[in-house]
Amino acid sequence: MAEEYNPDLVSVVDDNGVEHTFEELDRIETDNARYVALVPYYEKPEDLLEDDGEVIILKVVEDENGDTFLCPIDDGKEFDEIQKIFEERLADLFEEED
Repeated sequence: MAEEYNPDLVSVVDDNGVEHTFEELDRIETDNARYVALVPYYEKPEDLLEDDGEVIILKVVEDENGDTFLCPIDDGKEFDEIQKIFEERLADLFEEED
């Protein structure tokens, strides 16, 4: 019997107050910060076919009140390092078996 698929969903409210739903593919924690790799989540499969498949990488930031926010990574070097780690992890995760 096949296992039921239950994605890890994350809701993000953008600067304009619009809520977006993403599926969390992976998360990593370094000595300096935490990061998540997300893809847009669609209720209807046909909407997924129109998506470009881009993985979104965001930094997890907590403010002084303990509220958690997902923020873009502004530093290019930091982004490149984190992107490489996610690419390697996701390639291993989604590697096809022989």
